[in-house]
Amino acid sequence: EYLFSLGVTGWQDAMIGAFPGNPDNFDVYLRAAREGSLVARVVGALWWDRERGLEQLPELEERRRTGQVGRFNATSVKIMQDGVAENFTAGMLEPYLDGCGCPTANSGLSFVEPALLTEAVCALDRSGFQVHFHALGDRAVREALDALATARTTNGVNDNRHHMAHLQVVHPDDIGRFSSLDVAANIQALWAAHEPQMDELTIPFLGPERAALQYPFGDLRRAGARLVAGSDWSVSSPNPLWGIHVAVNRTVPPGESDTPGAPFYPEQALSLAEAFTAYTAGSAWVNHLDDVTGTIEEGKYADLVVLDRDPFAGPSQEIADARVRRTYIDGRLVFAATD
Repeated sequence: EYLFSLGVTGWQDAMIGAFPGNPDNFDVYLRAAREGSLVARVVGALWWDRERGLEQLPELEERRRTGQVGRFNATSVKIMQDGVAENFTAGMLEPYLDGCGCPTANSGLSFVEPALLTEAVCALDRSGFQVHFHALGDRAVREALDALATARTTNGVNDNRHHMAHLQVVHPDDIGRFSSLDVAANIQALWAAHEPQMDELTIPFLGPERAALQYPFGDLRRAGARLVAGSDWSVSSPNPLWGIHVAVNRTVPPGESDTPGAPFYPEQALSLAEAFTAYTAGSAWVNHLDDVTGTIEEGKYADLVVLDRDPFAGPSQEIADARVRRTYIDGRLVFAATD
C-alpha cells in the first residue's frame, strides 16, 4: 500500500534469501501470490551466498522452478560484489585516502573472488538466470563487466537482461562497455546529490578526481547504456518522483535540506524524459515486462499513475513537489489520495 501511494506498481526485490540480519521472504511472496493478495508485479532476485561456490546453483535453479507463481517470479540472482564507500568497503581500483588526503592500504572488498565470479556468472547465464549485481566501486564494476564479457563470449548472446545496481564510481574506460555488452545500468538517482553522507564521509576519502566520477548517469546515457532505475528501499526512500528530481537537478529534493546547495556534478544530469523513462520503461524492461507494461500503449496492461500536475510544464526545481493522486494496476484502482 505504501509503494502504491508513491506510484510504484512493480519492483525487483534484491534480497530473496536468508543470511545474517535478513529473513527469507521467499515463502511470503509465494503465499501472497497464491492467495491473490500480491497485486504488484514482482521479480525476486535470489541471494548468492558469497561464502559458497557453484554448488549452490542447483538450489537456486530449484527455487526458480518453484518460485514462479502468479505475479511473483524468482528469475534473477543477486550477487553483492562489494560494500559501500562510506565505510571504505566499496571495491576501488585505487586505495582510499585518509583524513589527511594521503593514500591508505585499503582499496575495499571484492566479496566474490574475480575468478570465481566469472565462473559463477557464466554458469548462471548459461542456466538462463538474470544476474543482478551490487557494484558501487570502480573495481567492482570492472570485475562484474569482465565476468559478463566472458559469459557473453562463452555462452553467446541471450535475453537474460543482466544489470548492475548503484554504480557510484565508474572508471571512464568502462562507461562504453555497458552498451557493448548490453548490460543495464540500474541507477539509484536519489543518492547523486550533495548531502552530509556524501560531503563528509565520501568525497574527502575519494579525492576530487575520483569523486567527479560518481553517478555518471549522463555519460552512461550518452554512451548508449540502457538506464533502469530503482530506489534500494528501505535503505532510502522509494519515491520515484524524488529520484527523478535528483536525476534532473542533481540536488536533494525540497524539504530534505534547508539549502539544496550546488548541483552535484551537473554535467551528469538526465533530462526529465530520460529520467522518467528509466523509472518506467527501463524498470519494466529489466523485469522482462516491457511487452505488457512500462509504457502507455494499446494492448498493454493499464498500470497507470495519475499525478497532481504535469511535471513537464513547471520548473525542474518543483519535480519533487508532485504528488500521486491515483494508482492503477491492470485498470484496478489500488490507491486514491484522500487529501
